[in-house]
Amino acid sequence: MGEQPKRVSVITGPTASGKTAAALELAAHRPIEIISMDSALVYRGMDIGTAKPTQAERARVPHHLIDIRDPAESYSAAVFAMNTLELIRTIRARGREPVLVGGTLLYLKALQEGLNELPHADPLLRAELEARAHARGWPALYAELTRLDPQTAARLKPGDTQRIQRALEVWHLTGIPLSEHFRKARIEHGLPLRVLALEPSNRAELHARIARRFAAMMESGFLDEVRALRQRGDLHHAHPSMRAVGYRQAWAYLAGTCDYTTFTAQAIAATRQLAKRQLTWLRGMPERMVVDSCHPEATQQALTHLLRD
Repeated sequence: MGEQPKRVSVITGPTASGKTAAALELAAHRPIEIISMDSALVYRGMDIGTAKPTQAERARVPHHLIDIRDPAESYSAAVFAMNTLELIRTIRARGREPVLVGGTLLYLKALQEGLNELPHADPLLRAELEARAHARGWPALYAELTRLDPQTAARLKPGDTQRIQRALEVWHLTGIPLSEHFRKARIEHGLPLRVLALEPSNRAELHARIARRFAAMMESGFLDEVRALRQRGDLHHAHPSMRAVGYRQAWAYLAGTCDYTTFTAQAIAATRQLAKRQLTWLRGMPERMVVDSCHPEATQQALTHLLRD
């Protein structure tokens, strides 16, 4: 039998759990290069609200998949998987160790299980669906999806317009329900991973960290960052980049649809909800190693796990 491929280390966890600190500590002991596993860090000009690693941190260790897209462009889990597989090969060819760091768990799923081949977005069909939604309302399109693909409709909320649109788009382009695509053959690039998750034993402490980090972002000029993005003129609230947590709420505030107090409360609440979803997803991965992110020695404990061969 051939030699089993070496596993790739992954440092993940909910937002504000200390993933970057653990990765930088590992970089002091191993010749690593970091592959960002974060759907927001790919966008240029979105630095403060994404808690992007600083230039000093990026100078300490090479980082990849950061600042590779304009906010008007799209990026997907499938493209991430392809980019990451190529990076793993090139990093190893340099004699260095690739380490994935981030909390976008759909990206992690793409590497663990592969992703099914789906058609690319069709601008004309999307425009037609949006026109129908404008004329008849999204509940009517949700009812259509329920008839065409009841399994997908059952896992979506009626107000999840972006995913309803995508599911209908896939059905109209292929004649096959999205749920059936998920059951069919996957891209055969499942990758052996060693997943370390930084997870809080005290949810209140995580919430406090989220609030402190949001306050620091505001002091660093987060609203000015979003204001500059709005002033470009080619972005709108429906772009995937502007739907990122914090950016969506800041956009609404700058558009005048809510006051400052509401904006800050909604941004912090949305970040908490993101962390809750991340933790729910992680609990479905029993093979992961868990380090309590609330422990005062969490970074060192993570390092101990990561240095084990």
